[in-house]
Amino acid sequence: MSILVISSSLSPDSKSRIVANEMNACLKSAGANPEFIDLRKYPMPFCDASQAYGDPNVIKLSKKIKDASGIIIAFPIYNYDSNGVLKNLLELTGKSWQNKVVGFACAAGGPGSYMAPMSMANSLMLDFRCIIIPRFVYVMASQINQEGVLPDVKIRIVELAETVLSFVQALEVYIKSVEA
Repeated sequence: MSILVISSSLSPDSKSRIVANEMNACLKSAGANPEFIDLRKYPMPFCDASQAYGDPNVIKLSKKIKDASGIIIAFPIYNYDSNGVLKNLLELTGKSWQNKVVGFACAAGGPGSYMAPMSMANSLMLDFRCIIIPRFVYVMASQINQEGVLPDVKIRIVELAETVLSFVQALEVYIKSVEA
């Protein structure tokens, strides 16, 4: 079972990256061997419906996503939506998302944009038949400090990690039964 934790913020002071790191640590504690992908280390061109798909980082990320069983995406919320870097990643890696278990962990300045993950969820469900974990981690800036996330957020991170792992395991059992 291969689990990716993708941190999509480019900000050096990213709150969503703190959440992603917590998620990665939680998955390790649960016995998984997640791969942490920090999109700052994979500069990508803007999707141009042409040559951008041949970019070496796009090719690397497409393969990592295709080979993963489950993916947890951590992203900042800007203007009531996911950030442009995440949208660009989805556009450039498209079909590699097919049939993945996907969970969301997002960070926002306040409580007003809690539905922001829904457009990304809809796209992944409808375009690529991803299984979206219906509970996501929504963290406000006030719930993150220098030591990490507050205890109530940590509980929600553990729940999301365990749920993603359970869904991935169930999907793998189902796929084996269908192939037999």
